[in-house]
Amino acid sequence: MFEQCLIYLAIFFVALLYSSVGHGGASGYLAVLSIFGFIPSEMALSALILNLLVSAVSFIAFRSTGNFKFKLFWPFALSSIPFSFLGGLLPISAKVYNILLSSILIFAAYRLIQFNGKINQLEKKKEFSVFLALVLGGTIGFISGLIGIGGGIFLSPILILSGWAEVKEAASISALFIWVNSTAGILGRYSHATPIVYGSLLPLIISAFLGGLVGSRFGATQWSQVTLRRLLGFVLLIAAFKLFYISF
Repeated sequence: MFEQCLIYLAIFFVALLYSSVGHGGASGYLAVLSIFGFIPSEMALSALILNLLVSAVSFIAFRSTGNFKFKLFWPFALSSIPFSFLGGLLPISAKVYNILLSSILIFAAYRLIQFNGKINQLEKKKEFSVFLALVLGGTIGFISGLIGIGGGIFLSPILILSGWAEVKEAASISALFIWVNSTAGILGRYSHATPIVYGSLLPLIISAFLGGLVGSRFGATQWSQVTLRRLLGFVLLIAAFKLFYISF
């Protein structure tokens, strides 16, 4: 019972943090589920379902601010959807999955730990490249579908650091991108994933929904975001090293 409560609190915490910047939190959910011993195929599908819910909540919140730009969204989504579905179709061994997921978690941890409350962005926006967005979208989609994430941890920094979008615009675009990516990944995985007992998933869904609602609507203060994100980053690192350890 105590362990279950820890899982629910961790999922709530992850959803709150990630949704505050328009993310669904799949990499965080995967870290939590791996720490508590879920099997890879069950982890990926569960994380995508939670991702689907939280990214929808985030998109609604950020869309209401008027920062969503469809012209930046559609090229990434157009190429990402089929490749995410393809990635979700491919069954991979537990060892390969653990190694790939560990790499993703380390990247996500780095993004969280180096966060200082400010986003480094080019002063002048660069001209948006549809072709490059299509290439990047397909790449992100395939990796996301294969691992079981929405791809927001890749898309947000690309949009911001390229100068194509400002922070709130990137959050809004990433939220919807994560939603469509997660949907495609779920459809791909249903053909070979371990069946999920949805009754046992319901408490996780409720925890993620509440966390996403709080994070996307109210966010967190500057101080708490920096501190809590870094704490979450270290949790992701622990999960990553655990996965590396059990892979060999």
